Amino acid sequence: MSIHPTLPGLFEPVQTALPLDVAPATDKQIAYARTLAARTGRAVPTALFGDRAGLSAWIDRAKPKAAEGRFSAYPSAKQVQFAERIARLKRREVPPECFKDKSLMARWIDGNKPR
Repeated sequence: MSIHPTLPGLFEPVQTALPLDVAPATDKQIAYARTLAARTGRAVPTALFGDRAGLSAWIDRAKPKAAEGRFSAYPSAKQVQFAERIARLKRREVPPECFKDKSLMARWIDGNKPR
């Protein structure tokens, strides 16, 4: 039997990974999370409203996954509309290959945006 008192955790390493500077979720994040919850039937844990990163992770898990298939690499209708509007303003053509690859379309848009 030991005559010295035991103090559990006294000599354990200091916990430095505590989230002391957690930023609260933004209003847009909360609104989007509530919209996703209504669409999917999942409940948003209200405790996450005080944690921006935690709510972001919940949103990533709750939002629908991108469709995979034959046309999943094609640009969205909004991308095409925006690119065509830029092309009209700049009086140039959108390269035909951009209409078959959304990443090419995004690069073309970024390189041709009116400043």
